Amino acid sequence: MTAATDRPSLWTFHPRIVAAVTAAMAASMLAIFGVIWFRLPDESRATFTLFQRLTLLAFFGTVLYLLYRMATVRVTAYADGLRVRNVFRSYDYPWTAVKVLRFKPGDPWLQLFDADGNRLGILAVQASEGDRATAAAKQLAAIARAHGAGSTPAL
Repeated sequence: MTAATDRPSLWTFHPRIVAAVTAAMAASMLAIFGVIWFRLPDESRATFTLFQRLTLLAFFGTVLYLLYRMATVRVTAYADGLRVRNVFRSYDYPWTAVKVLRFKPGDPWLQLFDADGNRLGILAVQASEGDRATAAAKQLAAIARAHGAGSTPAL
C-alpha cells in the first residue's frame, strides 16, 4: 500500500464521543493543575528544582500526547486497503489480508481478523457510539466486500 497522503480515501470514521471526552479530560487536567501551581505560594514553587519541573512537564506532556492519540483514533478505507489508527500504533491492511470484520452486540469495538488469524480491535468504531458505530461497521464491511476482503476462507 502507498502512503496515506498519496491516495484519496473512500471512507473515514472517527468516534465523536471519545474525542469529546479526551478533550474535556485534557482541558480539565490543564485547568486543575494550572490553578494548583499558580495558587502555590511563591516560596513553595521556588522549592521545585529544574529537574522536578522538567519531570512534571514531561509527565503532563506524555498524558496530553496520549489523550491526543486517543482523540484521533480512526479507520480509513482506500481503494487498495484499510488503515487503522489506534492509540499506540497505526496498521495498514491490503483488502486481500482482511478476512472478517465483526461487531457483535456486546463487543466493545469492531474486530478485524486478518489472513494470518490475528485479531485487531479497531478502536475508532466503538460501542459507545451506539447506532452510529453499528452503521459505520456495516458501511465498512460493505466497502471491504466490494474490494475483495474475505474472498478466501477465514482461518
